[in-house]
Amino acid sequence: MSTPSLSPITAVIRAWDRLHRLPGGTWLFSRLLGLTVPYTGSIGAHVRELRPGFARVTLRDRRRVRNHLKSVHALALANLGEVTSGLGMLFGLSADVRGIPVSLSIEFEKKGRGTLTAISASSPPQRVTEPTEIDVETLITDATQDLVARTTVRWLLSPVTS
Repeated sequence: MSTPSLSPITAVIRAWDRLHRLPGGTWLFSRLLGLTVPYTGSIGAHVRELRPGFARVTLRDRRRVRNHLKSVHALALANLGEVTSGLGMLFGLSADVRGIPVSLSIEFEKKGRGTLTAISASSPPQRVTEPTEIDVETLITDATQDLVARTTVRWLLSPVTS
């Protein structure tokens, strides 16, 4: 007898709940997320805090995410903004909802150097009974709290049909 598969949202929530309090648990969660979503995993972001409607994710400045200007590459910043917006927003949804980004915009304020922190706070809808779009903003700051970039991701939320 096979066991029913978990929805992606439920799997993420369960993994976070099991791991985040353990020593090294947020690191392990971040690695598992990167294995599950390989392109997202390519930047090596570290999920630090996650709760319904809120995510805080950091990105270390290292050669593999840099550009020729010795700062964090624009697409690494966009990737960081997208994953941060999605984690917080999706974490607040019920298991019978799926979300997919349909657009992403980014505004660059300054070169990203050093460890960067992305924070996204949103108000996920309590119920999704028909396709619904929601914009989720993420602010990416450097160690001095200067704004490096701002992303806005438009998510299409839809009820999962059997």
